Amino acid sequence: MTQKEGIFFFDGDLDLIREKRIAVIGYGNQGRVQAMILRENGLNVIVGNIKDEYWERAVEDGFQVYDIEEATRLADMALLLLPDEVAPEVYHEKMESEIKKKAHFILDFASGYNIAYGLITPPQNIDVIMVAPRMFAWGILDLHKQKKGYPVLLGVAQDVSGKAWEYAKALAKGIGAIGRPGGVALKSSFDEETLLDLLSEHVHIPLLIAAMIAS
Repeated sequence: MTQKEGIFFFDGDLDLIREKRIAVIGYGNQGRVQAMILRENGLNVIVGNIKDEYWERAVEDGFQVYDIEEATRLADMALLLLPDEVAPEVYHEKMESEIKKKAHFILDFASGYNIAYGLITPPQNIDVIMVAPRMFAWGILDLHKQKKGYPVLLGVAQDVSGKAWEYAKALAKGIGAIGRPGGVALKSSFDEETLLDLLSEHVHIPLLIAAMIAS
């Protein structure tokens, strides 16, 4: 695959994260879809959640499910897929202390909001990436069934390993966004993604991305 001017990416290297234990934190709509696609792609996925109906759903779907502290402790990489309004409290109360104990860790966000506004400040010894799908979970699942990709925004807030962008591309492939027909990852930032979310009240973002690719 090729990439256009270092801005658009169409593939990633799954081997970079194949040996890592990936914790999906939050088994809501995005969490469930991303966890299932990651597992289908041969990756080692566990789920972190509170004991509620989403916990039960993850168990029914065949995942090993842990409380959020334990899932973070066991993981090499965590996808924080909780709503923006609850993510800071969960991070600070249930994840931060475990992450600080690690020599290296990869923390992924599906939204730029909490980093952009300083509501979550990860320790300086970890990679902090963003893989932000630009469509709802049901749309991702529908395209996945057709073996098609979809648009995502990528961002890096901290690159301790020197591989954070590569990890972001690998994760984008792992969740079925790139490495497939129609899939594209746009190099962005946490701040830009937050602004785009605000603009999305007025602009249909997938059409905007399609126009940018065509330009």
